[in-house]
Amino acid sequence: MTSHPASVGIIANPASGTDIRRLVALGTVFGTQDKINIVQRILVGLDAAAIERFYLMPDAFQIGRMALDRLPADKAHLGSKAEFVDMPTENRSTDSVRAARQMRELGVNCIVVLGGDGTSRAVAKGCGQVPILPVSTGTNNVVPRFVEGTTAGLAAGFVARQTTELSEVAERSKRLTVLFGDGDSDMALVDVAVVEGLAPGSRAVWQPEKLQHVILARAEPCATGMSSLGGFLAPVSAKEPRGLYLRLGAAKICRVTAPLAPGLMASFGVEEIRYLALGDEVVVPGGRRLLALDGEREITLQPDDAARIRLCDDGPWIVDVPLALRAAVTQGLFVDWSCSSAKGMVDGTA
Repeated sequence: MTSHPASVGIIANPASGTDIRRLVALGTVFGTQDKINIVQRILVGLDAAAIERFYLMPDAFQIGRMALDRLPADKAHLGSKAEFVDMPTENRSTDSVRAARQMRELGVNCIVVLGGDGTSRAVAKGCGQVPILPVSTGTNNVVPRFVEGTTAGLAAGFVARQTTELSEVAERSKRLTVLFGDGDSDMALVDVAVVEGLAPGSRAVWQPEKLQHVILARAEPCATGMSSLGGFLAPVSAKEPRGLYLRLGAAKICRVTAPLAPGLMASFGVEEIRYLALGDEVVVPGGRRLLALDGEREITLQPDDAARIRLCDDGPWIVDVPLALRAAVTQGLFVDWSCSSAKGMVDGTA
């Protein structure tokens, strides 16, 4: 274990799990109280992992504040370890970007993220080389995982304090870099979808007839959203050094049916499909098109605009919870072997 103080950041997106897909599909609602409870359990896990300082993102719904105020009496001491990042809040994804950037500057060793793919993407834009541990409270959850809060806190705490190489407990994510002609850029961790139209309206993508192109860093049949669309055709895992491109429209190659959102099956005609190597680019011309990044419509392409989407392997470090906890067990962090008779019962020497 490292001897210097370790700290962990917690970013809970108050808007995750509440978009239009709760109305047009069967998405689960993750309410404020659910997120408060998860944050509380994360804090308990971090405390058990001997983390000295927690930094929380402030938000309009007071998730972090209520998590601390509602702790049971025997956990009230956790409040003395907590500090809120000093930042304005706009109740937008930029809050997560700003919080991640400031936590990085404060020297946190890991950031726990509550949200879906969009929240993970926002945090990735600000966290730099700080590993993130995404906990699913969103709709399409390719990057985040359904992991119990206490377990997430224990894993994040170990990663924050461990002395082994980061690659032993976390994986470097791929990403899709979006490049514009004016020199500006953006990114996605899972998918970039080209959607017909100019008005974003609801940010979530749920109308299959409007999809024109899909570029994927990960194509996983066990997911929902764009990733499952590619996954049902040509699976590409998070670890493979390649991606996938689909051009949709007439069923010249095939027709595929996939879950566009939880409980929402949709059918797509496929005109073209091909793998992308690392460094490959897909050019999207402008003109009545929107770019949806990780499931959310973000960017309008005017007629004279164009975008290049490049597959890269320099995305954020994502904590692998099972790997982290196995490493913690290997280092004997959860067991006191001072009772020799008990140890003998385990290793067969008793």
